[in-house]
Amino acid sequence: MTQRVAYVTGGSRGIGAGIARALAKDGYDIAISYARNEKAAEETVAEIRALGRRAMAICCDGEGNGNRAAIQRVVRDLGRIDALVCNAGVYPHGDVSEMTDAQVDAVLGLNVRAVMIEAIEASRHMTKGGRIILIGSAFADRSPFPGISLYSASKAALNGFARGAARDLGPRGITINVVQPGPIDTDMNPATGPAADLLRSFMCHKEYGQVSDIATVVSFLASPQASFITGSALTTDGGITA
Repeated sequence: MTQRVAYVTGGSRGIGAGIARALAKDGYDIAISYARNEKAAEETVAEIRALGRRAMAICCDGEGNGNRAAIQRVVRDLGRIDALVCNAGVYPHGDVSEMTDAQVDAVLGLNVRAVMIEAIEASRHMTKGGRIILIGSAFADRSPFPGISLYSASKAALNGFARGAARDLGPRGITINVVQPGPIDTDMNPATGPAADLLRSFMCHKEYGQVSDIATVVSFLASPQASFITGSALTTDGGITA
């Protein structure tokens, strides 16, 4: 059996690292990307290698042609790409009237343009059974408080892209879906952080999710059992959008 390969962007820590570890346990060899924290990336790579899987880290800032080149490097160094998980992104916060053109360009560049380029390039190398999974946000469907219009718009764009791309990729046996997390306890959004009580007030569950909650959903979507799911957005948010 040919060894499957997955590439997880933003895989050095938090949700991305959790996804990378879960896919490694599922039998995937793993490539991850990171922007700045090489030490964290190498630690994640070491954990995956300890599971008996091949692993590599690629420095990629999410801009320019780096996204396409990173996909090509995965194929060159690991031989193929069977699953792409687009996890890297930014979470801007600010009043819509105060946004600058540069801020809009930066957020859409990383949260939308980079993701589309990665998915497009990966699809060119995938065969039947390929999986593309985009990490969106529950805030694509609902904006429960001020200051997240740009973020919400960038994540909503992924849903439209996935639905359209599902039509193009379906005949080749490739699926593309979006996972929409709510509040997840990470170093970027800790369950003890300054926004935690506000976020809990909108949730049915009242407790932050764990990285494993998202990794489990991604693991399923990357499996053969999810072959009939495509063009969908799977919300995993503790009921914040209920």
